[in-house]
Amino acid sequence: MSSAETPLPHVAPHVVLVHGAWHGAWCWRDGFAQRLEAAGLQVTTPDLPGHGSLLDAPRLRSLRHGPRLRDYVDSVVEVLRGLPAGGPPPVVVGHSMGGGVVQHLVGRLDRPALSGAVLLASMPPAGVWRVTLDTARQRTGTFLAANVRRDLGMLVVEPEHVRRMFLSADTDDAVVAGVQSRLHGESFRAFLDMLALDRPRPASGRGPRATEVRVLGAADDTIFRVADVEATAAAWGTEAVIVPGIGHDVMLDHGWERVADQVITWVREMA
Repeated sequence: MSSAETPLPHVAPHVVLVHGAWHGAWCWRDGFAQRLEAAGLQVTTPDLPGHGSLLDAPRLRSLRHGPRLRDYVDSVVEVLRGLPAGGPPPVVVGHSMGGGVVQHLVGRLDRPALSGAVLLASMPPAGVWRVTLDTARQRTGTFLAANVRRDLGMLVVEPEHVRRMFLSADTDDAVVAGVQSRLHGESFRAFLDMLALDRPRPASGRGPRATEVRVLGAADDTIFRVADVEATAAAWGTEAVIVPGIGHDVMLDHGWERVADQVITWVREMA
């Protein structure tokens, strides 16, 4: 067999995992990313700008220098451009705010090719106005102080609030403490974008470079409820998969293995 006839070696599909607000790349590395890797996938877990270090807190509060949602999208585009050549185009997976980043990414004309996109407990195209109103009603004093100081990290200080926002009621206390200890602030400018200024536009991602989008939600999610997830899926012309018995942080709450296995299945179908 000549070298021209020698089959090329198989290259495993590449998955880029994009974290959400208050989180960092660490949230994928408590088992979720490793499970994807054990299934034969290549995995990249970037930190979005201003994340991954408590030293970035002043920048996140700045109305002049804080990153906007478009800056997060730009950073993911750069990650995609830096991936090794060969194999199928990557699949990009976004959780929560990261799902909003991925929705913007899909509509970008200058992005590298994608095999597909997966939205996990993602912010809907309608934005975060509902959960913002819920927070304002339920935690009025903290909500007002966080907005006056532009310090959204104030919303994720108390373990009981972290549990209610991100995890299930019966999640082990040690898991809650472990998550809370690694959370930090979020960009106030990005919050304003998610609220109203720069929400995703699914129609922009359904043109000449249309990308297959899959949507998964958590039945016990108090941030983006089942109705929000179903609205996101409808906007992208698909149906949502709702995983029972798990909270918003589908990569950290008990039962995360079911979510990881669903992502593995979708990536294999797309790549």
